Amino acid sequence: MCDDLRKIAVLTGTRAEYGVMKNILRKIEKSNKLQLLLIVTGTHLSKRYGHTIDEIVSDGFTVAEEISLQGDFSENMRVPREMALLIQELSACFNALSPDILMLCGDRYEALAAASVAVGMHIPIAHISGGESTEGAMDEQIRHAITKMAHIHFPGATVYAGNIRNMGEEAWRVFEVGDPGIENIRCVKMLSREGLEQELNIAINRQTLLVTYHPVTLERDQLAWQVDNLIQALKKHDGTKVITYPNSDDGSEVIIDKLNQYAKEDERVRFLQSLGSSKYLSVMKYCGAVIGNSSSAIIESPYMHIPTVNIGNRQKGRLMADSIISCGYEVKEISAAIEKALSSQFYDKVKKTKSIYGDGNTSEQIVRILEEIEIDEKLIKKKLQWGD
Repeated sequence: MCDDLRKIAVLTGTRAEYGVMKNILRKIEKSNKLQLLLIVTGTHLSKRYGHTIDEIVSDGFTVAEEISLQGDFSENMRVPREMALLIQELSACFNALSPDILMLCGDRYEALAAASVAVGMHIPIAHISGGESTEGAMDEQIRHAITKMAHIHFPGATVYAGNIRNMGEEAWRVFEVGDPGIENIRCVKMLSREGLEQELNIAINRQTLLVTYHPVTLERDQLAWQVDNLIQALKKHDGTKVITYPNSDDGSEVIIDKLNQYAKEDERVRFLQSLGSSKYLSVMKYCGAVIGNSSSAIIESPYMHIPTVNIGNRQKGRLMADSIISCGYEVKEISAAIEKALSSQFYDKVKKTKSIYGDGNTSEQIVRILEEIEIDEKLIKKKLQWGD
């Protein structure tokens, strides 16, 4: 590897984050000006969550560093203890790899730990998907904290770019590139319906529900009730259900245990640790509606003209297309929303939905900026841009 290549360290800790960044990683690898340093941590290394580092390796990426966060921590202490461990390990990792830029995506606590280390080691940070809002989760604070630490911003929509500038970030640092999830849809090779049904051993059609429900971290004491209500609403629907694991936030074990039991009791349900990008988007393509509180239901699903039922407060504050039905946590609300989403009238409306998250050219724009932006005193020394 040539010494004059600009080294871009990229941290990934979850399957969703990796799926969103995959095309950007490929473009970095193909660049004759950049070197990819891929750091893998979090649930990628957990058998409980599907050991998805295997997918990363099978996709052909070289992993520069693996950082395991597996520990015998109580749930209440797990996130801060894992952050502390990650800060310690990344300090040594960055010292050895000497990245020129650290690129982070979204609002996970792993990204906050990495950003903290980069600030302490004077490594400029490029942040994807800042300026968004998710009022029901601690992700809200984490995302905005990373924005204030970052030196280069890649928001997914015009409104989000404005939010970043309103936080005092200088306008020249903000590049509206669209959401990388849209580009994934254009680039990922989809499975046929028949191949998908054979692999999952379940029918996939317009009565199928694709379900992902993550912990609403600021409503932890209500989580068991929320999941019970979701399951009761799903039971009222006769079609098949493909359900994916939640992320690893506090409360995920409650969700996993309850959904595992539901899947054991109903042969129309598949509960899977990880589908991977191709199978996940393929199920989305052929299903009747996407249910739950995942960001993919807000960004990717409308682009694919698939109805969404967005439950509760986890995604509250995000820009939402008219193909999204938001509802509360009560069984009757969820059931009514599912019924509406699957109706012919709503389906016809969704077919006309337009994406509000860009045109799918995100990775090319990001890589060009990473190649060309000057790493100098102007970039490193941030200043607050006061409004008029």
